[in-house]
Amino acid sequence: MLQKKSNQRWRLVGGWTTCAVVALCWMARSSALAAGAPVEHGTRLKDLVAIEGVRGNQLIGYGLVVGLNGTGDRQQTQFSAQSLINLLERMGVSMPPGSITVKNTAAVLVTATLPPYGQPGTQVDATVAAIGDATNLQGGLLVLSTLRGVNGQVYATVQGPVVTAGFVAGRSTNSTTVNHPTAGRIPNGVTIERAPPSVPIGSVIRLQLKEADFETSARISAAINQHFPGSEPLAHADNSALVSVKLPENFKANPTEFVAELERLLVEPDREARVVINEKTGTVVLGADVHIAPVAIMHGNLTVSIQTKPLVVPAGALSSAPSTTVPETTVNAKDDKSRNLVLKDGATVEELVRALAAIGSTTRDVVAILEGLKAAGALEAELEII
Repeated sequence: MLQKKSNQRWRLVGGWTTCAVVALCWMARSSALAAGAPVEHGTRLKDLVAIEGVRGNQLIGYGLVVGLNGTGDRQQTQFSAQSLINLLERMGVSMPPGSITVKNTAAVLVTATLPPYGQPGTQVDATVAAIGDATNLQGGLLVLSTLRGVNGQVYATVQGPVVTAGFVAGRSTNSTTVNHPTAGRIPNGVTIERAPPSVPIGSVIRLQLKEADFETSARISAAINQHFPGSEPLAHADNSALVSVKLPENFKANPTEFVAELERLLVEPDREARVVINEKTGTVVLGADVHIAPVAIMHGNLTVSIQTKPLVVPAGALSSAPSTTVPETTVNAKDDKSRNLVLKDGATVEELVRALAAIGSTTRDVVAILEGLKAAGALEAELEII
């Protein structure tokens, strides 16, 4: 039987009968996954797929941030002054060109994401970024602006104080800049004025996998057909990235409830064996299902140390010349013994990491060894270097 230790690991105790029962249970679980039966522990379908047509839409606009403490655009940024003059003229204030300074004003681009099925009156966040030569947007206020979609139509308006994640302290050369003070956000500053175009839920719902995989696509289709039994299967895996689901007759009047029930299904996804290496930081991320082919590894280090020390050479006993300094160089070389490691057939990454830790390998050594295993064809996984 299985007993749980204090360190959250499981150990197997008992005779051959217990081992046979555990083996049969593991074979039954594997057969259930292959047949597409629902599993007790898995990932929600809403975390694995996206519904075709249910998506956000990008919005963009142009605006002015006012109220800056002399950190706005300079006079050579002509479009800032022109925009400010146009804004004042719409309010009945006439200003001749060139008679206004914009050091407290900054021209910015505003972006936001229109959520799917967003209704008029809904508020979302906006991102503001300076496009002129303003140095800091801290404490600024974005004047009312419009946001347009890719079709050129206005879908929202935006206004509010800009919240920056950085700041500038000091003046001139004695200053410190933290993060990016020329970009910020306006929480809940966007108000939707027009509903976005969206695709209504029809007789066929298409589920787009976020990570394309044929096995996962087949498991999703089988799980849906198992949960909604009928004379004909509702789901069909079109390819590795798309699953088509027919809307049942009893859900014709309420398709939203059907989609909500779909998203609650649990599916065990099949993930590709992959090893990710970040050579800059020495970080290695390995999946537990990565296997190593039979291979022998020999790894050693050669250390060369070169030290230079000044050596004072005095002049002769009868000489009045000053002492001279010459460099003295010492070279030491140390070649550690090669550390041997043998992996048998079917070895996993856990066994590899334990063996490398046992021989005192560092993270850099693990990176070099994994790259060597991939070049030798012994690493049965995709090696991704970032």
